[in-house]
Amino acid sequence: MSDIVDRINQVHREVGSRSVPSGEAHTVLLRRTYDAGADDVWDACINPQRLRRWFLPVSGDLRLGGTYQIEGNAGGEILRCEPPKLLRVSWLYGPDPGFSEVEVRLTPEGADRTVFELEHVAVVPEEFWGKFGPGATGVGWDLMLLGLGMHLHAPDEMPDPAEWERTEEARAYTTRSSEEWGRAYTASGAPDEVVASAVRQTTAFYVPPLDGPDAPGA
Repeated sequence: MSDIVDRINQVHREVGSRSVPSGEAHTVLLRRTYDAGADDVWDACINPQRLRRWFLPVSGDLRLGGTYQIEGNAGGEILRCEPPKLLRVSWLYGPDPGFSEVEVRLTPEGADRTVFELEHVAVVPEEFWGKFGPGATGVGWDLMLLGLGMHLHAPDEMPDPAEWERTEEARAYTTRSSEEWGRAYTASGAPDEVVASAVRQTTAFYVPPLDGPDAPGA
């Protein structure tokens, strides 16, 4: 389980806010360094054949000004594309998504290391933010960064996501992710009782009790 702890600690997390034309937006930012060149990391993030191996299938007119759709998830417009350093997209999900954008920034550290930053800026209904805080979005992005790291390190050894998410390792990682987003939430100035409630709600959502033969003690 120490490997899971190491991977959790490889990610820097920040919670903030920003004014956008449609109101006050919440922000979550993740930063991690990968042992891979910027061109390789960039290709893994924009190549549909690679995306489906570690993330989800993506379709659409994948160019600046074009649109994209992630299977069973968000879609939107490609707002900025500056290979191999910056990608910004609108991130729209559901019938009334409101303002939501994701920006990925890559900074080379020599030929074989890249600093990866992902920032998600969104106007979120206050009742939703009040319940889950940053973890609702942050835990999902933590899992995405984990998948990208696995793909860059050993692309032919990716586990089946549906099977992996039921493992003790995956549940421990996701639980720790929720707790780390609680710490980032506290650092942003949120009261302790608000943070504790948000961590409980987020963890319960992402790590529900197992049933069936894979349940502990079954």
